[in-house]
Amino acid sequence: MCDVIATTSQPDELALPDLPLPARTGCAVTSVGVSVPEQVVANAEISQRLGVDEAWIERRTGIRARRIAEPHERLETHATLAARRALQRAGVGAEDVDLIVVATSTSDELMPGTAPLVAHALGASRAGAFDVGSACTGFLSALAVGASVIEAGRARCVVVVGADFMSRITDPQDRATAAVFADGAGAVVLQDTLATGRISPIVLGADGAGADHIIARRSDGVIRMRGHETFREAVARLTLATLQAVRAAGLGLSDIELFVYHQANGRILSAVGERLGLPAGRVVDCIGEYGNTSAATLPLALEFSERQGLLSEGDRVLLGAFGAGFTWGATVIEWGRP
Repeated sequence: MCDVIATTSQPDELALPDLPLPARTGCAVTSVGVSVPEQVVANAEISQRLGVDEAWIERRTGIRARRIAEPHERLETHATLAARRALQRAGVGAEDVDLIVVATSTSDELMPGTAPLVAHALGASRAGAFDVGSACTGFLSALAVGASVIEAGRARCVVVVGADFMSRITDPQDRATAAVFADGAGAVVLQDTLATGRISPIVLGADGAGADHIIARRSDGVIRMRGHETFREAVARLTLATLQAVRAAGLGLSDIELFVYHQANGRILSAVGERLGLPAGRVVDCIGEYGNTSAATLPLALEFSERQGLLSEGDRVLLGAFGAGFTWGATVIEWGRP
């Protein structure tokens, strides 16, 4: 990328003086915060409803339990709490936030979006706010937006939230989805830094030919998923995106301390790790207690990794996601404040 300064053929007295070029700005993920509903639903409850064995659910998905929101709970509340916790951990006041981006497919209302409500609840009165889609790839897409704004010098602090109440669009009688999807929210704080390269190039991809494999139509508002096709594409796309992102960062797989993928299904995590030849201990798997929370899985997995002592300051972390659309992406970040 290069800077271009326009010239003029007008007389000298009309020419603009030379202006200093804006300094290139780096961007860092400086904290993470999460919020999940208190209600825990174990496999036993779901297996009775579906007429299957609870061990069958864990064997097919890797999930033992999941958090499900009560009818009175609002996505906005958990998104706000996750963002507030992330800000507190970063030592940043809401008044210093320039932009809030919320990745979600399950806003409380069709409009307005969740982001303006979060900004208001936080007291981030000078922040812009908007939502992004991309389903399970939403958090990574929002991260790309937030990092780009900071690196362009147009903001100094961005809060990126991934939040979904997937239980609100799941058919409780559908074996393909009822045991998989769950609810939760997570957020990270992005801040400008003189250190460049803390967030490497973010590889994003899409293939609308696979749109029908994961879809929620307006006619019934319920998610439908073809498991076999989704599994095959998820493994292939996550594997390729990982290699592309690592290469774009100028690194090799051995340079990455931790691989944090979208927590869609335990078998997908295992398959991607096996294809790439990764030690199991370097691939984060927290789906057992959280389930698939769509756009929230990446920040939930980051917070889980930090809490379990798997993530330290300066670690290189591969983030990867795959979702409806199809959409997918990956990037490498250097964890913590520079």
